Formats: sequence, structure tokens, C-alpha cells
Amino acid sequence: MEQQTTVISAIESLLFISGEPLSFARIAKVIGSNEDEVRNTVKNLAEKYAGDTGCGLMIVMQPESAVLATKPEHAASVEAFTRGELQETLSKAALEVLSIIAYRAPISRAEIDAIRGVNCSFTLRNLLLRDLIERSGNPQDTRGYIYRPSFRFLETLGLGSIQELPDFESLSKDERLEMVLAEASIAPVSLAEEQGADAGVVNNEEKIDA
Repeated sequence: MEQQTTVISAIESLLFISGEPLSFARIAKVIGSNEDEVRNTVKNLAEKYAGDTGCGLMIVMQPESAVLATKPEHAASVEAFTRGELQETLSKAALEVLSIIAYRAPISRAEIDAIRGVNCSFTLRNLLLRDLIERSGNPQDTRGYIYRPSFRFLETLGLGSIQELPDFESLSKDERLEMVLAEASIAPVSLAEEQGADAGVVNNEEKIDA
């Protein structure tokens, strides 16, 4: 029992001091535990925070990592304190792309372009700069990236996980979008093309769209 309490407090301390998402693998390595134990402990901690109305903290979890965050009811106070870039208004195009990524992640740029019917690389660049989305190498196509919502996106909306989005189950599996993607001729987007957009090499259509 004492050992379990030590594990719980150690994980809690690491999440607090990190200030950013920590992978379960890294936590396990630091405290000399295993990933499954860490994942279950973090899940229990998240439930504990969620049920404690006197606590202003919450844990945001993703499949392989977690971060300590503030509860949404304190958003006004936190926003007034931080005054970050997230207070700026997102364009209609950015909101559309962000919604697509939130409900369809992990998703490639080619798939996002197919759903919206317009090149979205400039909009994706802006969302990356605001830390609302993150990207990683596409395991099915080493020449491109896949995109997913970031921890900051979840924190801003006060969500414990992406599944808490409204109508997530139905919208994430919308058959109409599946048909669009199936019918579209999706050509692979190379890393060079996506990195070119990051450097500001965009066409006029993109600039208008963003």
C-alpha cells in the first residue's frame, strides 16, 4: 500500500513539474515502473481530480501520454493571467480545418484537402504555430505527415480526452466523409511540399483560405 502511494505521488509530482505532456514510457522509466501501471495510475488520478469539486486541476490524457491542466471553470482567470495567442480569433477556414482534425485524427494533409476541396497547408501552418495541432510522420507514407489535436487544444476546451467532443462517435465515423475520401484521387503530399508551406511558400488560394 505504501509503495502504491509512493508511485501515485511520484507520478503526480512529475506531471506537475513537467508543465508539458509526459509519455507513460518516460514516467515509467523515471520511477522504475512499467507503462501499464503508469497508465492505470494516471487514469485513476484523472478520475480523482474530476470528482474533486474543490480542486482546480484536471489531467488530460491521450493514448500514450498525459498532462496536468486547469479545469475549464477557471478558464477566465487563467486566460486573464496568461493572455496568450489563443485569445486571437481564428478564421473560418482555421476553425473548419481544426474541426476536421479533431474529429478525424490522425489524418493526412491530402485527406484534409480532399474534405475541404482546397489546399490547406497555409492554414495548417498557422494552427501548428498556435500549438492547436501537432504532426508526426505518416506511417503509411514516409513522404508526408499526419495531424492530430494537441494537448493545448484539449486544455483550451477543457476536455479530458478528444472523445469528449460533442457527437464525437457519430461525426468521427461520418459515412459522407468516407465517401468523399474514397471518391477523391488523393495524391501523396511530400515532406518537401509540407515543409515548403511551413517556410511560407503558399499559393494565392491558400492565402485567401487562411
